[in-house]
Amino acid sequence: MTKFAKWLGGGLGWALGGPVGAILGFALGSFVDEAEVTVQRGSSNPNFAKRHNVNDFTASLLVLSAAVMKSDGIPKKSELDYVRNFFIRQFGEQKAFQDMLLLKEMLKRDIPVHQVCAQIKQFMPLASRQQLIHYLYGLSNADGHIHPLEISTIEQIGSYLGIASADMNSMKAMYYRDAKSDYKILEITESATEEEIKKAYRKMAIKFHPDKVAQEGAEVQRAATEKFKKVQQAYENIKKRRNIN
Repeated sequence: MTKFAKWLGGGLGWALGGPVGAILGFALGSFVDEAEVTVQRGSSNPNFAKRHNVNDFTASLLVLSAAVMKSDGIPKKSELDYVRNFFIRQFGEQKAFQDMLLLKEMLKRDIPVHQVCAQIKQFMPLASRQQLIHYLYGLSNADGHIHPLEISTIEQIGSYLGIASADMNSMKAMYYRDAKSDYKILEITESATEEEIKKAYRKMAIKFHPDKVAQEGAEVQRAATEKFKKVQQAYENIKKRRNIN
């Protein structure tokens, strides 16, 4: 994998090795092959792989996206659009375009989910791993429908990443709504007292605060802010429903 380091620059750390690095290397290697072809055809833009920069969080996000999208068969346009729009909002048009090219190459490869998650768990803090799951639930809900195989894959990923089932249920409830969703987001039941509701909100606000992923950069913090707002909205919904001041 060392030959890929010069293409990635200083962006990658641990993701350069292991299963994540192998999959990323496969995708980048495809661009090298394509570059050779485009040079022969007279293309003026043959060096995409040499200019593109991928960090550890983005590499993990791309690989796990591919795993979820492949779980129920052929990746859907709505899912590709979700990933593209997410990357545009977080990283800008140019990087989103480049990362989508990487994703499409990763979709051609089998993803060793357990090994990939073991590597991510070893090097990535819990708050960042939770952010990955939050994103994956959004991806699964891209077309507004529940996909049992995708949900099963996400739950498996969450287990491998060492994320508690209560946290998994909380994040899932942010996308798959029912009468109890607001309570699930705060990890409480409908029988919770007013004091328990307020205590749960304070706990979740701390757990999912965007500052928890500050080390991943401003782009990832913006995504975490979306999740944080869902916690706040769930709390406001419960307060309104139960006339809590």
